[in-house]
Amino acid sequence: MSPERRIRVLLTKPGLDGHDRGVKVLTMGLRNEGLEVIYSGLRQSPEMIVQSAIQEDVDVVGLSCLSGAHKYLFPRVTELLKEKGVDDMLVVSGGIIPEEDVPFLKDKGINAVFGPGTPIKEIAAYIRQNVKRK
Repeated sequence: MSPERRIRVLLTKPGLDGHDRGVKVLTMGLRNEGLEVIYSGLRQSPEMIVQSAIQEDVDVVGLSCLSGAHKYLFPRVTELLKEKGVDDMLVVSGGIIPEEDVPFLKDKGINAVFGPGTPIKEIAAYIRQNVKRK
């Protein structure tokens, strides 16, 4: 990794999910871990997320969902990234994701799924170990 550029992370809430306390805690925690974090806010469409990720030149997209729409929204983000030719971006997710949905999400291009209570240091370590630097 280049020492002059910190890892850039876009955290976002796709869909109509209106609960963002957890992602805000994660935003601050990852910043405290030395990552550069952009939080795009609530009610983001997959198209908006991909556009922001490309414009902000991020290394990681973090998707958070509590509404149950993760099986549609998360794969849609990875599909759009592929359509745009972006294949070097780490895509991780969190929220209330049933364990039985994790293999499906990983098959659709989500690199990791972090559930409630995952230590922020563990998430930051995963990002550092798995990010593909430009």
